[in-house]
Amino acid sequence: MKTQTIGVLMGGVSSEREVSLRSGRNVAAALAGKGYRVQKIDIVSRDCAGQLAGIDIAYNILHGEFGEDGGIQKLLEELKIPYTGSGISASQNCLHKIKTKRILEQNGLPTPRYRVVAGTSSGVGMSAPELSEVEVPCVVKPASEGSSIGISLVRDIQQLAPAVGAALTKYKDVFLEEFISGAEVTVGVLPVGGVLTALPVLELRPRSEFYDFAAKYTPGGTEFVLPAALAPEIAAQVQELARQAYRALGCAGAVRVDFVVRDRKEPWILELNTNPGMTDQSDLPAEARAMGIEFPELVEMILLSAACGKY
Repeated sequence: MKTQTIGVLMGGVSSEREVSLRSGRNVAAALAGKGYRVQKIDIVSRDCAGQLAGIDIAYNILHGEFGEDGGIQKLLEELKIPYTGSGISASQNCLHKIKTKRILEQNGLPTPRYRVVAGTSSGVGMSAPELSEVEVPCVVKPASEGSSIGISLVRDIQQLAPAVGAALTKYKDVFLEEFISGAEVTVGVLPVGGVLTALPVLELRPRSEFYDFAAKYTPGGTEFVLPAALAPEIAAQVQELARQAYRALGCAGAVRVDFVVRDRKEPWILELNTNPGMTDQSDLPAEARAMGIEFPELVEMILLSAACGKY
């Protein structure tokens, strides 16, 4: 691969553009340090086929819309350019949290209860009167945003309708998720030496009420506990559930699976991220480092997984 041109696709058109740029710069520097021929490509629109001319492999570090929704994957396949990460279908299903939860349920994997809000494109949801019947606290979530963007925690039933209304003005698909109080943990899954491997479980202790965008990307906004303060058998269960979720969604490359663990004994899967961040504050590099995999080696593993199939 070192004789080929690796295009690092970064930036993008989503609300996570700045995070992607930070990730992309780190990835490009790591690959260059490993001796790869690297071309940084700042994607600014979906009409970007011309920018991809001349690259042999795409290292996709785009987040959200046109990064993890199957859009860039479809274009790359049309151009016959191999790329890192999950394919079209897995990307679409993992970015859309309602679809994710339905697939998890179909495979018998634990995920918090949820209800789709009326007016979304995902099916029949709740009418306004039914909102008054919802148990609080609950979490209002847009279906297709990453980095906890657009999420609000509702503790008072009187706040629910305004929170839902505000979400529907910005997002096409919105759902309500049961709020489970517990340890917030995340675990990366990727092929290591041809074996699908779950990295050490990382616990996230945000300074704010929950792990929102600011907590994720503000230095000092979250305390990271690695390995997570879980009994060994519970940590092993989280890792196994992460591998099962990865397979159920048909993922490839590196994926991060987020959980909440009630009473530090009962894991529930929240979502899967098919293009985990690679910033200095990101979870996946920290987990890999705890396993003895330094950042440049992790980046190279993800690059090499572009040729791998499903696990």
